[in-house]
Amino acid sequence: MSINPYDSPETPGQAPAKAPGQRRFTLVELLIVVGIIGVLVAMLLPNVRVSREAARRSQCNNNLRQIGIALFNYEADHKALPPAYTVNADGKPLHSWRTLILPYIEQKALYEKIDLSKAWDDPVNKAAYDSNVSVYRCPSANSPVGQTTYLAVVAPGSCLQAAKPRPVAEITDSYDTTLMVIEVDAGRAVHWMSPSDASEPVVLNFGQAKPQSHVTGTQGLFAAGKVQFLNQATKPQTLRAMISIAGNDDDAARSGD
Repeated sequence: MSINPYDSPETPGQAPAKAPGQRRFTLVELLIVVGIIGVLVAMLLPNVRVSREAARRSQCNNNLRQIGIALFNYEADHKALPPAYTVNADGKPLHSWRTLILPYIEQKALYEKIDLSKAWDDPVNKAAYDSNVSVYRCPSANSPVGQTTYLAVVAPGSCLQAAKPRPVAEITDSYDTTLMVIEVDAGRAVHWMSPSDASEPVVLNFGQAKPQSHVTGTQGLFAAGKVQFLNQATKPQTLRAMISIAGNDDDAARSGD
């Protein structure tokens, strides 16, 4: 009888013989390998998280830069920065500066859907209300769709004023140290159409927010168009100088973060 060299020599039901030199892992050894892999993954995860946050912060920075460009393009057309919000004849707030600059962030079609004579949350403006404007959303913000954490600084002497435009010529401080828009924590997020912004106390106390918009701080848009990271340890007197268009810029520059 001829023998097929490829036939198994074992009888049916018999476990195959272990090839010479072959060694099987024991359960203990397998658990050790799994444990080592787990440790390596745990070591790599923080680096992955840091990398992702860096990318989100970069996108947030880009959003604020686009907002800055839009504000100054608006100013070029209207000879003044937009008001923080518009009002009706009775002084009731109607629409945010974020609505007014929509044509300058490639959202003209959305802007044209809005009835500026009616309030931002009036049913007639529901189509716009339900729209999401990506430039107004920080990728790190854990807030509902349609909400924004980018708020103008609205305080005595700030760049944007309630119900009235401000010519850029009125800014006598250095544009580099004059804060226009600040990113707040998700707990203070508002709908992007809402005529709600950051008061002086909100800006001065932003460092107390938990968690911060980004690790250790937040980002601010300055009148020069630059975006600067504001460490949560930034002193209130430094922030107060940054808010004002005629504040103490020397103090702001010296104190920094």
